[in-house]
Amino acid sequence: MMPTALTTERSSTTRTRLARRLLPVLYTHRLASTRQLHELLMPHTRSTVYLRRVLGELRRDGLVDAVAHRAAWPGQSQSLWFTTPAGCELVEAGGEVQPRTWNMSSQAAGGMLQEHMLTVVETGLVFTRWARRLGHECGPLSWEPEVAHRIRDRGRGPRDGSVLIADAVLHYTHTRGDERTLHTLFLEIDRCTEPVATLREKLRHYAAYRTYSPAHGTAPSGGPGAEAWRERYATFPQPLIVLSDAPERTLARRTADLRALVQAQPRLAHALEAIGAGVTTLTALTDHGPCAAVLTPLGAGEAPVALLPEPDAKEAIRR
Repeated sequence: MMPTALTTERSSTTRTRLARRLLPVLYTHRLASTRQLHELLMPHTRSTVYLRRVLGELRRDGLVDAVAHRAAWPGQSQSLWFTTPAGCELVEAGGEVQPRTWNMSSQAAGGMLQEHMLTVVETGLVFTRWARRLGHECGPLSWEPEVAHRIRDRGRGPRDGSVLIADAVLHYTHTRGDERTLHTLFLEIDRCTEPVATLREKLRHYAAYRTYSPAHGTAPSGGPGAEAWRERYATFPQPLIVLSDAPERTLARRTADLRALVQAQPRLAHALEAIGAGVTTLTALTDHGPCAAVLTPLGAGEAPVALLPEPDAKEAIRR
C-alpha cells in the first residue's frame, strides 16, 4: 500500500500521530488558536507543551504558520494557526478531507474576518465538548465552514443571490442505548455586526433552499424533480443562529427583534417552523449544552426548547 502524503519522508513531524491529525483539522477550519487546537485534539491533557512543539516543528517545515490575535488584550496574545500553501497541498494529497477552494494566507488570517473564523471554531468546539460529556459523537472534523448551496437557478456566483453560504454545517450523532440519531445543523454565527434584517434575509434563503429543485438534472437520492438538498443530506439541516460578542441584554433584545421581524411575515414564520429554525447564544450553548432548553424558536412558540433530545438519566449523571 502506498503511503499517504501525511506519512511521506518530507519531515519527521508529518509522521507523528498528532501532526497527522492536526494538519487536516487546521486545513478544514481555516484558523484556530493554540487553545482551540489543544481542546480539539488533546482534551484529556492539561499541558500544551507537546502541541506547541509539534506546531513549531510544522512551522519550521513550512506547513503551518501563525499570526497574532487582533482582539487579545496586551500581554495576553496567543498564536492563531493556519496551514500554508505547502501544508494545504500535503493535506489535499492525502485525500482525508474535502478539498477547499481557497487557501489561508497571513493577510487573511490577520484580517477583519479573524474573529468570525475563531467564533465558528469555538461554536463547533462547544458541540464537541458536550458530545464528549454526554457520550455522543461530534469530533474535530464534524463541521465544515463556508458551505455553499444553490437556492435558485438564475445567476452563476455566490454574490448574485442564487447561492446560500452557511457559516458551517455541523453533524452531531446523538446516542441513547443502541439508538443513534444524526442531527445536522446549519450554523449562522452572528457577532452583532449586521442589522437584524440581514439575519432575517439569511433565514429566508434557508427556507428557499428547502423547496428548491433544479430546473435541469435530477437529485440521485430523490429522483427527478427532487429538492436539491436531498443530494447532500439525509434530512434537511436545522438552521441555528448563534449570537455572540455582546452583553446578554443586547443578545436578548436581538433575539426578540429577530422573532418580531419573522413573525411579521406569517409565510416566513411558517416555513421556519417547518425546518425548526431557531436562535441561541454562544454563552447558553457553552454553559448548558445543546440538550438543554437553549433554543428560541423563530416559528411558532416562544418558550425556549432543547436543540437536541434531552439526555436520559444515565447521560445526565455524566455531566
